[in-house]
Amino acid sequence: MTTVPLVDLAVQHAQIADEVEEGFAEVLAAGDFIGGKAVAAFEQEYAEFVGARHCVGVANGTDALEIALRAVGVGAGDEVVVPANTFIATAEAVVRAGARPVFADVDDDGLLLDPAAVEAVLTDRTRAVIPVDLYGQVAPFELLTSVGERGIAVVEDGAQSQGARRHEAGAGTFGAVAATSFYPGKNLGAYGDAGAVTTDDDGLAEAARLLGAHGSPAKYQHVSFGFNSRLDTLQAVVLRAKLRRLSRWNEERRAAAAVYDELLASVPGVRMPATLPGNEHVWHLYVVRVPNREAVLRTLQAEQIGAGVHYPVPVHLTPAMAPFGGRPGQFPVAERAAGEILSLPLFPGVTRWQQERVVEVLASAVGQG
Repeated sequence: MTTVPLVDLAVQHAQIADEVEEGFAEVLAAGDFIGGKAVAAFEQEYAEFVGARHCVGVANGTDALEIALRAVGVGAGDEVVVPANTFIATAEAVVRAGARPVFADVDDDGLLLDPAAVEAVLTDRTRAVIPVDLYGQVAPFELLTSVGERGIAVVEDGAQSQGARRHEAGAGTFGAVAATSFYPGKNLGAYGDAGAVTTDDDGLAEAARLLGAHGSPAKYQHVSFGFNSRLDTLQAVVLRAKLRRLSRWNEERRAAAAVYDELLASVPGVRMPATLPGNEHVWHLYVVRVPNREAVLRTLQAEQIGAGVHYPVPVHLTPAMAPFGGRPGQFPVAERAAGEILSLPLFPGVTRWQQERVVEVLASAVGQG
């Protein structure tokens, strides 16, 4: 039986191993571990790649979101709107910033934050909205028309969209400020935890940098509140090497998604993912929807197909978010999708043969269900 992993990071590592080894050796020889030259170089290169004026490297994606929220002034007593269908870190960052997450439903096609649902939950206490670029495509930011008019900050969660575009603008440039994660499995992944904040606003960039460095512009000068969240120099070496190849790897993801589209078109019972008009998808995940998802997933796993579920429980129904009043039935689209979504193996270097094997097993499992 042939195993098909959900993600195979070894394929990417093989392409950059020599470059990373050389970069690590330079860092080790210089003892350049914190705030090293590679960090500043990566920040400049990633800002240029995104199309933003500033990039501030931080320790991880959750920190990036919290820092972005604090930079725009979110704090105690504030409300922040987040989608019910996202990784818990989106809501977690709101709580860490001292605010209250307010959930909203998603659209039934892309499973992205529904602008109409956002309008329904805005109050005088709403300080920010976090649209999440999910599965590799950008949320419909331009449809959040009244948010800006009411002085509410828009903070982009771009953890799954490095290299994606919407109406020709790059992910990481929407709203006042954006946060991203370089967790190893992301399109641009480190060899551990890492993240970044991007923005065009000089003041927000300065605030973000201070927040991640104990509020300190220089050693032992602490001009504001802050904490310790810095991009590690060794991770910056890895990210620089991968960034040079990211556009090509994203093209490989698009090609693999097109293969799935072709192979699944004739498979009854499988709902394929939709790309919103105006979006250039980078396919962080290829997420289908199937009936009897748990039975289908068990069959795939028994056949050593590395399928996953992103995410099996809507955030408002997780025990961690119980203090904020979530209850079943509040967000029907997100709740229904949570029982149907299934992520299929997709990564740069995945072969057509592997994808054919995935679809063969999937079609059989759905048919049996």
